[in-house]
Amino acid sequence: MLHALIVDDEAPARSELRFLLEETGRVESIEEASSAREAVQYLVRIKETDEERCDVLFLDISMPKTSGMQLAEALHKLKNPPAVVFVTAYSEYALEAFEVDAVDYLMKPVETDRLQHALDKVEARTKPSVGSHSSVERIPVEKGGRKVLIPVDQIRYIEAKDDYSCIYTDTDRFLSTISLAKLEQKLSVHGFFRVHRGYIVNLDHVEDVEVISSGILQLGLKGIDDKKIPVSRRRVVSLKRALGL
Repeated sequence: MLHALIVDDEAPARSELRFLLEETGRVESIEEASSAREAVQYLVRIKETDEERCDVLFLDISMPKTSGMQLAEALHKLKNPPAVVFVTAYSEYALEAFEVDAVDYLMKPVETDRLQHALDKVEARTKPSVGSHSSVERIPVEKGGRKVLIPVDQIRYIEAKDDYSCIYTDTDRFLSTISLAKLEQKLSVHGFFRVHRGYIVNLDHVEDVEVISSGILQLGLKGIDDKKIPVSRRRVVSLKRALGL
């Protein structure tokens, strides 16, 4: 599932695009910024906190002060920038969009089919290559003062603990210095899902979904009898979709 940031100075345009993205069922989280400055502040914050990620910017071109094209040019110079999809009422910037390596160029009003096609391109861009995919078949962890490599299919869930991540199998617990956000990015292609700010679960090992007070969900996992995993409200819809509920 993708994590997106909509950057447009017009609130109705942001709302319309948010609705269309939510309808696709392919975007887990959607943040909004009304200017290039707000977008930069958001990207800096998530990089510093390492709690979230941004896979794609849906970026308007015509904005006050710093234009969307100027923002894209700045992001293009970064080592690992998010994908950029321009969403604009102007067709004359398409060549410039190509020069800053934009994934797609959508004309307002956005059509659902074109948006789906753009998401296909974004997923192709953000999907790890074959070489990087094989490199996360096992995760390095700490155990008894030594490094151990844990096969990802043995992992049931991962919990954030201070500056560490606790990785749980059905028989043991391991510490990792890799942040939860980075583990989410590495493991999403293996069927793992971040259900909460502090938890990632292996969807293959979800045994039951329980509704508790006020519609809040918690998960039971195979082989883990003494732990229920909470699901944050903002992730309920995307989790149900991932589980086919």
